[in-house]
Amino acid sequence: MAKRPAFFIRQKKVVQDIFSFEWFSGFAISQKQKSIESLHHAILKADADARPLEVSTKSKEAIGINLSAFNLRLNNYTLENIFQSAKVFANGGPYPDLLNVLPKDAKRDERLHNSGNLKAFRYQNEDFPLIPKTVFYDFIYIAAVRNSFTVDEIREILNYNYFTDIEFNPAKSINTQARAAAMIRLLLDEYGKLPDFSRENFIQYHKEHIVYDTLI
Repeated sequence: MAKRPAFFIRQKKVVQDIFSFEWFSGFAISQKQKSIESLHHAILKADADARPLEVSTKSKEAIGINLSAFNLRLNNYTLENIFQSAKVFANGGPYPDLLNVLPKDAKRDERLHNSGNLKAFRYQNEDFPLIPKTVFYDFIYIAAVRNSFTVDEIREILNYNYFTDIEFNPAKSINTQARAAAMIRLLLDEYGKLPDFSRENFIQYHKEHIVYDTLI
């Protein structure tokens, strides 16, 4: 058995529950999809009205694949490169040259591990704080979706109300495309589109509408 979160909207906030399900080991996509199906079955068992969407390259739904951070680009850069290149440390950074390397190389760059404590993220000459703890990732993810899809394509998210990412383990990482997708669902519910927030307004909205603690 494994445990993974699913993200959804409750009382105009993005929240999460943890679900236990059967895990199918192996690196094949077919094994990942068996695990996804098992996770979604657990969600449906808890909520008969659930319409879960896997947001990753392992999804069986085209929209879930298209919303994968691996398939999204912003200003012609991958989200991974933007995220890593924006890090500001006590003793260095940001490192804009990381925009132009392979994403896996950007993540492994030794400067990211030898420059002291992470202090902020700097993007387009604006600093994003570490708290709320996923605010920068969510900002660039939503910006990439807004700039990559038509309004009608984005509104396909309204067909779903639970969002999962089978590779996301909250014990090992913080950011997930599933949480960001749930935030998009919330924004569509409220505005009918994805607003072009300023940095300050997005941070404030994030503080008011994203809940990190699990409910069960």
